[in-house]
Amino acid sequence: MSAGNFYSRFAQVFAANAERTAITSADGALRLSFGDLAHAAARYANALAALGVEAGDRVTVQVEKSPESVFLYLAVMKLGAVYQPLNTAYTAAEVAYFVEDAAPKLIVCDPSRQQEMRALGDQHKVFAVANLDHRGEGSLATLAATMDGRHDTAARDADDLAGLLYTSGTTGRSKGAMITHGNLASNAETLVALWRITSGDRLLHALPVFHVHGLYVALNTAFLAASEIVWFSKFDAAAMLEAMPRATLMMGVPTFYTRLLGEDRLTREACRTMRLFISGSAPLLAETHQAFAARTGHAILERYGMTETGIITSNPYDGERLPGSVGFALPGVAVRINGSQPGVIEVKGPNVFKGYWRMPEKTREDFTEDGYFITGDVGVIDETGRVSIVGRARDLIISGGFNVFPKEIEEVLDALPGVGESAVIGVPHPDFGEGVVAVVTARAPLAPEAEIVAALSRKLARFKVPKRIFEVAELPRNAMGKVQKAALRRRYADCFKPAGRGG
Repeated sequence: MSAGNFYSRFAQVFAANAERTAITSADGALRLSFGDLAHAAARYANALAALGVEAGDRVTVQVEKSPESVFLYLAVMKLGAVYQPLNTAYTAAEVAYFVEDAAPKLIVCDPSRQQEMRALGDQHKVFAVANLDHRGEGSLATLAATMDGRHDTAARDADDLAGLLYTSGTTGRSKGAMITHGNLASNAETLVALWRITSGDRLLHALPVFHVHGLYVALNTAFLAASEIVWFSKFDAAAMLEAMPRATLMMGVPTFYTRLLGEDRLTREACRTMRLFISGSAPLLAETHQAFAARTGHAILERYGMTETGIITSNPYDGERLPGSVGFALPGVAVRINGSQPGVIEVKGPNVFKGYWRMPEKTREDFTEDGYFITGDVGVIDETGRVSIVGRARDLIISGGFNVFPKEIEEVLDALPGVGESAVIGVPHPDFGEGVVAVVTARAPLAPEAEIVAALSRKLARFKVPKRIFEVAELPRNAMGKVQKAALRRRYADCFKPAGRGG
């Protein structure tokens, strides 16, 4: 039996809705039915098997967003393998770590990176490397086109791995969060019910699919509910507004909403068919929430989640959606504060991941004795159970919905000519939620800010590169010699405000 395999849930939906539209492109040029998804998943699963992939094997994927990338995701799950998506902005040096750690059987990359990924694969004994581009073309698509459209879904238990998603911490290296079939099923089923997603919904999908939000939240709920997806390769405010009158549902990061507010065409009339706007992956500013409600008549539903847990809390579908609050614990999920309030949020439930890949000690460290996962986020819970996030215990920046690990950037900065030491912080940014800022001391004359940014861009993914770099005589420290990043955050809190920049 394949019942424990989360793909089997999709298979039932796809079969029952075979003729109905599953995905349409924003321009209307592409239409895929649920039956098409089922056949494509089978062909891609057979292609993966031909490349040597078996149940339990990791498949590392760094490709641009396309419907074919969704076929690949479904196929990996159907085959019982483990999907490991990587941000397309990661450099070869960054990918090397993930490949070494995950030990995949297959790497799927953009054709432009085939040669370097094959060299990386040879170095780390990866069996095969295939490619897929933004048009859905490449060696994997060519192979899949030759395959049978029938495939028996692999038998998996709910506790077996379905995904391996890497997340940054505050010290040491990135950690691979082991996501099970049961984790995915519990979260998707709960969200479909909580947000009342049905086959009558049309979801605007402009999120990346290498991230939990676009992959596990948006795709999984739409597929489970047999909702139609209106597909965007990337976010474009004008294009989203153009498509909005034929949609009912949108999931986005706060940046999406600030950019929509910059469009004069965002009105109540433009949103007349919309049922629900959902925001996550980064804190939604209260002023964004209020401005959006004033313009559209819709209160954005903010929710809270993590790579390790999927969605933890959500503002209610019915009832007040308070700006600055992430709502209530999902049904079946327990949320508590460790100690006095505000305190570190801990969570327990079927949504919580299995642990960190090949890091048993880190896994034990991040769970309490009674089985709660320690999120590292600091929050408060009011008498009604409503949760608000007030900060992070861990030194983590969330910029544009992506996790940024300061120590990684500091190490690259400190190696540059003229840099004495550095401290990387996140401060409020009107577009990205938090903007990455570097504060450095000099041991020799520093290069201009633009040159430092250019040097960092050659080593780091774009979203990690500081948007501003400030030089100081010395970094503030406490009596124990630790850099006081809170003081730096206060000092540079307004550096992205249009009226003037600190420094």
